[in-house]
Amino acid sequence: MGGDDFYMLLIAAFVINGSLAVVAILLHYEALFQLDRFLPKVAHIAPRFRVLIGVGAIFVAHVFEIWLFALGYFFTLQFPAMGGLVGNISGHGFLLDCAYLSFVTFTTLGYGEIVAQGYLRYLTGVEALTGFILITWSASFLFIEMQKYWSLSKTNQNK
Repeated sequence: MGGDDFYMLLIAAFVINGSLAVVAILLHYEALFQLDRFLPKVAHIAPRFRVLIGVGAIFVAHVFEIWLFALGYFFTLQFPAMGGLVGNISGHGFLLDCAYLSFVTFTTLGYGEIVAQGYLRYLTGVEALTGFILITWSASFLFIEMQKYWSLSKTNQNK
């Protein structure tokens, strides 16, 4: 591979990876923003169930973000020069292999049964960092919500 090809593939990987990370972050921001607006509107629901609504909504947001990266792997794999996947590939649905890789990468679990090679490796690094940030952001959001609603619940019990 010539020097020009190297730089073109590197730039393509940078653009794809950066775009996926930005879209995932924006999706997550919007999910948390809408959740923050929604939860006070359901004040008639017990505080503990409002927290559960938050957990469920954030879980769904993470699943969407993971699938976004899975589609990124799948799209990138359509260009063999970008790399490939090796390991325990099912062969039944390559998209599902991409989703599995995305789930274990986003959660920073990283089993290693399926491994990215070539420029695709950089996407796993970007996804792991993005997943780590978004998961901790979710945990912070839920902690604040729990403080609000559980403190409110204790105040109501003392009356």
